[in-house]
Amino acid sequence: MANAPVQRMSQLMAKTLRDDPADAEVLSHKLLVRAGYVRRTAAGIWSWLPLGKKVLANVERVVREEMDAIGAQEVLLPAILPREPYEATGRWEEYGPELFRLQDRKGGDYLLGPTHEEIFTLLVKDQASSYKDLPVTLYQIQSKYRDEARPRAGILRGREFLMKDSYSFDLDDEGLGQSYGLHRQAYQRIFERLGLDYRICAATAGAMGGSKSEEFLAPAEAGEDTFADCPHCDFAANTEAISYELKPVDGSAVPAAEDIPTPDTPTIETLAASLGVPASATLKNLLVKVDGEIVAVGVPGDREVDLGKVEAHFAPAAVELVTAEDFVGRPDLVRGYVGPQGLEKVRYIADPRVAPGTAWITGANKADTHARNVVAGRDFEVDAYVDVVVVDEGDPCPRCGTGLRLDRAIEIGHIFQLGRKYADALKLDVLGPQGKPVRVTMGSYGIGVSRAVAALAEQSADDKGLCWSKEVAPADVHVVAAGKALQTELALDLSDRLAAAGVRVLVDDRAGVSPGVKFTDSELIGVPQILVAGRRSAEGIVELKDRRTGEREELTVAEAITRLTV
Repeated sequence: MANAPVQRMSQLMAKTLRDDPADAEVLSHKLLVRAGYVRRTAAGIWSWLPLGKKVLANVERVVREEMDAIGAQEVLLPAILPREPYEATGRWEEYGPELFRLQDRKGGDYLLGPTHEEIFTLLVKDQASSYKDLPVTLYQIQSKYRDEARPRAGILRGREFLMKDSYSFDLDDEGLGQSYGLHRQAYQRIFERLGLDYRICAATAGAMGGSKSEEFLAPAEAGEDTFADCPHCDFAANTEAISYELKPVDGSAVPAAEDIPTPDTPTIETLAASLGVPASATLKNLLVKVDGEIVAVGVPGDREVDLGKVEAHFAPAAVELVTAEDFVGRPDLVRGYVGPQGLEKVRYIADPRVAPGTAWITGANKADTHARNVVAGRDFEVDAYVDVVVVDEGDPCPRCGTGLRLDRAIEIGHIFQLGRKYADALKLDVLGPQGKPVRVTMGSYGIGVSRAVAALAEQSADDKGLCWSKEVAPADVHVVAAGKALQTELALDLSDRLAAAGVRVLVDDRAGVSPGVKFTDSELIGVPQILVAGRRSAEGIVELKDRRTGEREELTVAEAITRLTV
């Protein structure tokens, strides 16, 4: 084993803090700052200090080893990218305000790369000319940039972050499926080696485009994603990706629609209370503007509209709620009493629960008036069915019908079958086996490397501090000199002997720091093993503590070295 240099805390540029940062909201933010792993440079921009850089490098190493194992080839592309390729794919505009745009001194437009599909496509277009050059998978580990409106949660949601992005290029869809499968298996190995608890969930493609998409989510209270899983079958999905089958019913026996006076009932709650019916019997109609055009969104009255799903359906168009001004000059739109029947020049989309044949109580498009027995498909038409409700705990599993469970999670990885979206836009062809051009098909695969560090902190920390696994920890053992010169001398000797055997050592040799502070810092920093040269140092006895379990054991110096080097 290689001789590993000893890290001495007396020389280490990392000051621990007793108190949480004032702006810290989540556990990982608090602990990574307090333990001296990261420091804030600006909103959403972080500096990695020596201990943090070691953890980050260890995550990179695991990712790199598993990517190399599936035959992927590492490259490094620029972070400053030209506008033209992103304009060709439409993403220059689609990304909206999250894209960092800049100009050089000559007025040329550039961007800071949020992801690199376009540039990898052009690289392969330059390098591959024949089907014999495929399949190929390329990857990089590089900083990415997104101009988050509200960067928060420390390194979980920053404007600059470290990411592994890889791209597969295949001749046909069968090959894409194989490349996708290899990445999926590699991701499972990566997250298992890192010690992350994770779920593989169906997901939406978003601005990336493509068909099949799955997320790797790490359950954590600080997570910004909500996922659902079924306790009965293996169904799991981001709630944004859950969809239900449209199931028409027979509404032929429903009486004709009729208006009913309902004064002072402009909300679902007041309407249901006035009529003595459950909110689920009513039809809620939310008005939004899509690139300025008013669109109505229909859902059962007891459900909320998920605006994120509405935005995803209409992307890249801009979606916003209507305001009071939008009702001016629109007599067909009566605020608080809108119904889908009789709407003029308004597109109507509805959740699949508003299936053909279902009957509702809804607005009559008249002040203080609603209508009952309004049947979908008879009294009004739906232009498009879209899953737009907020998923609730207990909603039926789309696969088996069992009530779903909901949990918060951090997205740590995402894999996409892109298909030919980028190859079509940038004309990526190779000469096929028959001597004719063949359009290449692609996959895109991302891992949030810096985000994985935060996810590990969220999942493994306890009430004393961080608690790293050996795979990612900044050291294998934290040696603590608890007191006088004799203890310090023994701690340094132990550290040198362990390092000579290839053990990564962090030693607390700080003078003038009390044993209590050193013990507290060793638990805060979270190295897997803590070795204390304490009160029995003169006898050649040290204490070995397992950071995760708290188990302690007194050992001779020789026993401790043997234990830590096997």
